[in-house]
Amino acid sequence: MSRASGEGGGDLRRAIGLRHATAMVVGTIIGAAIFVQPSEVTGQVPTMLGVFAVWLAAGVLTMFGALVCAELASNYPEAGGVYVYLREAFSPALGFLWGWAMFWTMHSGIIAAIAVVCARYLGFLVELSDLGQKSVAVAIIVILSVVNYFGVKHGSVLQTVITAGKLVAIAAIVVLGFAFGGDAHEAVVGAAGTPEPGSFGVVEFALALGAGLFAFGGWHMVTYNAEETTDPRTTIPRALVIGTLVVTACYVLLNAVYLYVLPMETVASSDRVAADAADAVFGRGGGVAISVLVIFSSFGALSGIVLAGPRVYFAMARDGLLFRWLGQVHETHRTPHRAIALQGFWSSMLVITGSYRELFTRVIYTEWIFFGLMAIGLILLRRRAEVSRTYEVWGYPWVPGIFAISAFAVVVNQVISQPAESLTGLGLVLVGLPVYFIWARKPIATGST
Repeated sequence: MSRASGEGGGDLRRAIGLRHATAMVVGTIIGAAIFVQPSEVTGQVPTMLGVFAVWLAAGVLTMFGALVCAELASNYPEAGGVYVYLREAFSPALGFLWGWAMFWTMHSGIIAAIAVVCARYLGFLVELSDLGQKSVAVAIIVILSVVNYFGVKHGSVLQTVITAGKLVAIAAIVVLGFAFGGDAHEAVVGAAGTPEPGSFGVVEFALALGAGLFAFGGWHMVTYNAEETTDPRTTIPRALVIGTLVVTACYVLLNAVYLYVLPMETVASSDRVAADAADAVFGRGGGVAISVLVIFSSFGALSGIVLAGPRVYFAMARDGLLFRWLGQVHETHRTPHRAIALQGFWSSMLVITGSYRELFTRVIYTEWIFFGLMAIGLILLRRRAEVSRTYEVWGYPWVPGIFAISAFAVVVNQVISQPAESLTGLGLVLVGLPVYFIWARKPIATGST
């Protein structure tokens, strides 16, 4: 069976162009994290130099990862992205573990987490009970699943519109913050006087970098939709590079605004730094406006994440590593409709039970193990010279090498900081190995398209 067709339903429909793919990269990365995560970074590296060094380093490392993905996507323009790259470079077992962790914890968990964040911020505007928040979160997941069920075109257009609105809102925050934040800035300078410069070490910088990289999460997800992208060998690399540059610029500018209108210690201690910055400039109404932006931004990020995930489960089913019926393409809408429905169901269950918190926090760091292996996999595939390269990563082999070392450093730092949680999370992922051997009773073809 060709990898280009779904079980029993024909081909996926190619409807994602460069604009939509770039919007997916930007919209998936920029969620709620940049409106809260700067406090984690600033708390670890409480100096202007340290803060901007972390965000720039996180942007550079994300770009390195994007470049690695770009070459792999140009070589293997198949649905599944990282799953496919690990399968081709190492073995179907490693690819299966990625998909296993995605479904049960990483991807479904982040869908549940972002849906809950969206519902909680809505609760800031309209009073909602705990049950009400969960109901809203589930409703958001269901709505976005239905949109994507009826066609990738619908999902990608929605993503593009929301991302455009999000970028306009971020631009407004930056412009208005610098234009009208003068009084707040003068108050900050007057209160601070000439403070002693803060200090930090390598450990603190590494922890801050991990927090920054979390805010850049999701850059790889556009590769999951390669079979629904027009001219994926060139479109996906361009979307990854352009999208990562746009996000890095947004993050640096937003942090500049935060530090312009708020004292360093306030940025470090705040649990809603964007709202506090808006309040400092415009009064209490500013916080309400930011809450609306966080809802809008979270919904946009969730739209891209819901769109991307089912393509991995679809690819695994097509390879015989999941139930064959998950690999079916809808005859009319040309979407992996059953994989979309299953993802929506499990993510909703994680919201209802609240179990996503424990699972997600324990396992999310493990994706960096796979990212590091993916970069090494690119080097291995290059040495095998099995495919011609439409796109070649800049700075090879230094870029994939530095990215791999950095990815493993993130993991080691997490294990040292939280050994019990980290080892438990790794154990949850490795439980997938015996499941793989049950499924893989016959050889799995791993040839490229």
